[in-house]
Amino acid sequence: MLNPDDITALWITLKLASITTLLLLVAGTPLAWWLSRTQSALKPVIDAVITLPLILPPTVLGFYLLIALGPDGPIGSLAASAGGQSLAFSFTGLVIGSVIYSLPFVIRPLEDAFTAIGKRPLEVAATLGAGPADRFFSIALPLARPGYLTALVLGFAHTLGEFGVVLMIGGNIPGKTQVLSIAIYDHVETLEYSQAHLLSGLLLCLSFFLLLGVFTFNRRLRILRT
Repeated sequence: MLNPDDITALWITLKLASITTLLLLVAGTPLAWWLSRTQSALKPVIDAVITLPLILPPTVLGFYLLIALGPDGPIGSLAASAGGQSLAFSFTGLVIGSVIYSLPFVIRPLEDAFTAIGKRPLEVAATLGAGPADRFFSIALPLARPGYLTALVLGFAHTLGEFGVVLMIGGNIPGKTQVLSIAIYDHVETLEYSQAHLLSGLLLCLSFFLLLGVFTFNRRLRILRT
């Protein structure tokens, strides 16, 4: 059975994944839409920045985020001057790090979904008198629904398994910043393999069924469209 510390770590992990995914979906929608439509010379630069977490070692990203969020860093000092608490080794810091680390797992599916729509449906809607906002909310968003589901699941599942970034930014504070991946590491270090098996199996099953749901939904949607 899960002990109280593991239950708390599970709750922190689920809360972190939920908040991170929600923030990325809200903030990532206009960015993904812009990337799917723009011909700006800045697009390759922004694409590189967004994709960087895919290839950058998590400890490297976590280290620079720790410096930025620390009391002497640009973000940390700004938060301190505003009367806020230190962002390093806090849940808020975990959210900031998770948003940056999971960015490509949400932005890329959304951008691909918007790109796949093409220009034709929006042009037809424009000829019928639909404005830009109406075309986006009435045409683009419904057509991009599979991309949103993929982005939601990938962003959530990826945040569940974070280790290097959250360890560097949040440390390992039980009840505050200790997530499941770090709890598993603690159990292995203390040779508590039964608890490590239990938590690892929980993450494995949760991730598998999330992905299975996405693939099943997309398969059925393709069948209906054909």
